[in-house]
Amino acid sequence: MDHHGGRPRAERARQLADVLRQQITDGAFADGMLPDERDLGRRFGASRNAVREALALLRAEGLIIRRRGVGTTVLLPKYGHGLDRLTGLAEELTGRGTVTNDVRAAAQVPVLPAAIAARLEVPAGAGGVYVERLRWLDGLPLSLDTSYLTAGIGRAVLAGDLRERDVFGLIEEAAGVPLGRAEVAVHAVNADPGTARLLGIEPGAAVFALERLTRLADGRPVDTESIRIRADRMTLRATLHRGGAGDRRGGDR
Repeated sequence: MDHHGGRPRAERARQLADVLRQQITDGAFADGMLPDERDLGRRFGASRNAVREALALLRAEGLIIRRRGVGTTVLLPKYGHGLDRLTGLAEELTGRGTVTNDVRAAAQVPVLPAAIAARLEVPAGAGGVYVERLRWLDGLPLSLDTSYLTAGIGRAVLAGDLRERDVFGLIEEAAGVPLGRAEVAVHAVNADPGTARLLGIEPGAAVFALERLTRLADGRPVDTESIRIRADRMTLRATLHRGGAGDRRGGDR
């Protein structure tokens, strides 16, 4: 199939790139080195041309680099962030690198923007707290996180160690109760010039835009976040279970 015209080989290359991307993000190449083209072709039953095109796709994504005399290496390790558990990024990355936070803004806001107040289910005049942090992992920018918090909890978070701690831990200490749940939406967007500069990527490069509304156990919203995550450094993961409301009522009828 690889040799019958451009389109089938292009499809084969795309499929092969998908498999290799999965293996890279699963840590299959522990030393960061990919096998050579001939070996990859044997493993996947693909022609050298299809392998070459698949590697070109991954190189264009910024996932690998190919150097003469060295071979093909993973450019940056990708870290997984689980979307099926309510954890902060620093909690998720414990033991996998050095996480630091550059606190770019942390201040009380007398009047919340109307859309933010609506998400937090408080009057705009109740005010709140705004926090913006640039998160670094092993010396490279990983994400830009902007948060609005409700006033009482927010003031306690301001008094905490925003450089070293996850906001979630500070919220739970302030509230005296654990967080309950969060609603998350993930978009793929092109980084605006300002965000790109902070994250150390080219303007227009793909980033994950993660919008998260976090609630206490009793359902009260406490934190609405907008997180821009470098897509070349992070994989968003979840374990999904089949079944819906019917199963919880005792089975489908």
